[in-house]
Amino acid sequence: MNFLVVFVVVAISVACVNCEDLYTSKFDNIDIDAIMKNDRLLQNHFACIIDGKGCTAEADELRKHIPEIMETCCSKCTDKQKEGAKKMTTYLIENKPDIVKKLVDKFDPDRKYIEKCKEQLKSGGVDTSKLQ
Repeated sequence: MNFLVVFVVVAISVACVNCEDLYTSKFDNIDIDAIMKNDRLLQNHFACIIDGKGCTAEADELRKHIPEIMETCCSKCTDKQKEGAKKMTTYLIENKPDIVKKLVDKFDPDRKYIEKCKEQLKSGGVDTSKLQ
């Protein structure tokens, strides 16, 4: 009986460790296009990320993880999150450089994460030349 209890505890622990390998997928179905097309939504999301004000659940979740996302080059992101990040990053670089500058200045003032993730970003089709 004790063996069974130990086995269940170990199995649950392993399952929880594996759950933490990736960020939650509960926001994977956010309509990135709707946010990009609506300047008010976009500004609200980034006000949350920059200042922590007026946060929706998804923007607050992103705000909490941005330092780690940048530090690890999104290694815990799901494929859907990576796809959305690429789409949003490309859009912001091309259309909202002021937002990009604020984000980079806040979360990567020394540009060390951009440098660290440069090849991954480039291979994903993101033009990093405007991020410096």
